[in-house]
Amino acid sequence: MEAISTGTYTAAGVSPLLQSRNSCLRITSARFKIASTAATTGRSTASIGQQPPTVPMSIVDFSELEKTTTLNMKDFMKWSKDMIASGSEGGPPRWFSPLDCAAPLKDSPLLLYLPGIDGVGLGLIKHHKRLGKIFNIWCLHVPVTDRTSFSDLVYLVEATVRSEHHHAPRRPIYLLGESFGGCLALAVAARNPHIDLALILANPATRLRESQLENLITLCEVIPEQLHPSMVKLLSVTTGVPARLAVAIPGSGHSLQQAVAELFRGDVAFSSYLSVLADVLPVETLIWRLKILKSAASFVSSRLHAVRSQTLVLSSGKDHLISSPEESEKLHKMLPNCEIRRFNNSGHALLLEADFNLVTVIMGANFYRRGRHLDFVRDFVPPSTSEFDSVYQPYRWMEVAFNPVMISTLENGNIVRGLTGIPSEGPVLLVGYHMMLGLELVPLVSRLWNEHQIVLRGIAHPLMFKRRREGKMPVLSMYDDYRFMGAVPVSATNFYKLLSSKSHVLLYPGGMREALHRKGEEYKLFWPEQSEFVRMAARFGAKIIPFGTVGEDDIGQMLLDYDDMMKVPYLKALIEELTGEVEKLRYDTEGEVSNQDVHLPIILPKVPGRFYFYFGKPIETAGRKEELKSKEKAHELYLEVKSEVERCIDYLKEKRESDSYRNIMARLPYQASHGFDSEVPTFDL
Repeated sequence: MEAISTGTYTAAGVSPLLQSRNSCLRITSARFKIASTAATTGRSTASIGQQPPTVPMSIVDFSELEKTTTLNMKDFMKWSKDMIASGSEGGPPRWFSPLDCAAPLKDSPLLLYLPGIDGVGLGLIKHHKRLGKIFNIWCLHVPVTDRTSFSDLVYLVEATVRSEHHHAPRRPIYLLGESFGGCLALAVAARNPHIDLALILANPATRLRESQLENLITLCEVIPEQLHPSMVKLLSVTTGVPARLAVAIPGSGHSLQQAVAELFRGDVAFSSYLSVLADVLPVETLIWRLKILKSAASFVSSRLHAVRSQTLVLSSGKDHLISSPEESEKLHKMLPNCEIRRFNNSGHALLLEADFNLVTVIMGANFYRRGRHLDFVRDFVPPSTSEFDSVYQPYRWMEVAFNPVMISTLENGNIVRGLTGIPSEGPVLLVGYHMMLGLELVPLVSRLWNEHQIVLRGIAHPLMFKRRREGKMPVLSMYDDYRFMGAVPVSATNFYKLLSSKSHVLLYPGGMREALHRKGEEYKLFWPEQSEFVRMAARFGAKIIPFGTVGEDDIGQMLLDYDDMMKVPYLKALIEELTGEVEKLRYDTEGEVSNQDVHLPIILPKVPGRFYFYFGKPIETAGRKEELKSKEKAHELYLEVKSEVERCIDYLKEKRESDSYRNIMARLPYQASHGFDSEVPTFDL
């Protein structure tokens, strides 16, 4: 392995997986294989600042494990025991790479998983397959017999980080730290501000004060040996079982055995796995790791000011081991580039919960990148079917409530039901009318995905991606689902990249002014005077599909619009404050289209009607690049597209009058008898 000068010490480089396969000892078990490198060196016991240990590398094959993503806590505990038995649990801490991970994308960044005090390294077990498509994953494994200090664990991770940064200096390195691993990640980041690190911290144990864990060290030391399995079950940070009785035991009036038994009364599901946890975390090991956790929290708290890395904190609302919500807020205030994602109904073992999808969270937060800066087009990873379904599930009610009717136009001019008229091959540019509050987005995006597996990349307002300052605007996590499905901030660069990558692009020239229109402005287009998209579409030969949407006036009536709200001093001040928190677009444009102040009109809901979509005939730009370089020709095509959108809207407004199922009260009996997923009849074409 190549020795790399780090400035403060010389760290032996960690060899890639391909190199680590040379001279290894393979031990086979029923569920996985472990291959440990034979070449390892002694572990340093020096304090931080001296020579760290060389890091051995292992390869773990989980290809024979459950092929679905329904892995749970029982699987984690069972495979943890098998892994320990197969590896004989000797030697120092080491890295292993799960072989059940899919082949990663080109130039995928390295992700180092740093576990909690269990040290097994299997905390990502239910995420291996999907996470492995976008990262090269290395997991840290600390044997239960190992007594490596926190400083030496920092050395180990730091040596790997510096070595990999040397090999790929333009690529970020992700540190995913869970609980204790969060302290480890922050310590490495504080000591290496010059390296491009991206930190994902799942319930980081950066402060033990006022938490259950602070009281557990004493409890571990006095507990009788016969209660070791139960104690391990209580204390393991991977179980997610609340430790709420731990601090109450001394004053409860019960014996220690009675109190612990009370804690686990009714928890039959784990009864057969207590011995597994005892093997994973013997009390001696647990006491040792709780002690180094205490030193780790103290070390990190005094060095948070030195952390400059991009950070994403995953905070569980029902974490009974540490005060995750409070600690995440503290990190958010202290770290210069930190975002929080809150999971109010989750416990400490967030990564192992059945309904938690780490890739969805990372992509929704725009936290995945393969270079120094996020590229919204290159770094986008299309969702899997299961991921889309999980994101779409909270919005399914819209399908029932609004039951969208969609018709499209074939290239020969024939109008057909469904989305057959939308080309499956890009580049395609959908240009249309933005309904009030953008209510048409969910049905449009979901139908294209469900029927044709087309990911529609929306050009969106910057307020979905960043803020000029924090204030009263909704938190950015509110827009994670839109970003996960491919929305990008409006810019000429992103528009260029999307068309050049042959994407299906959604564009609303009317923007926020159209989506937040005033009373009496339903279905009125607020497009800029100049043609903003025609020549760019022609440059890549994109097909332009004008479309109209109708139905907003059937679901609500506007009570207070922008003009009304600006007459109320309090509301006017609020609008000005909200607008000042986001980037303003088209500030150099004249007319109504430039009036995009941020506000939320007051709307009185109606008994839901129905949404209607009409996609016009595709307009070809292929072969017209030179012709459309002329401003006059480009403007003519621009006006043609605008006129076609208006025609589609007028067509739908007229046709819906003959729809017998326009109102939900007429649709519900039909859906009740034919199924809520059935296609409800509509007007004749």
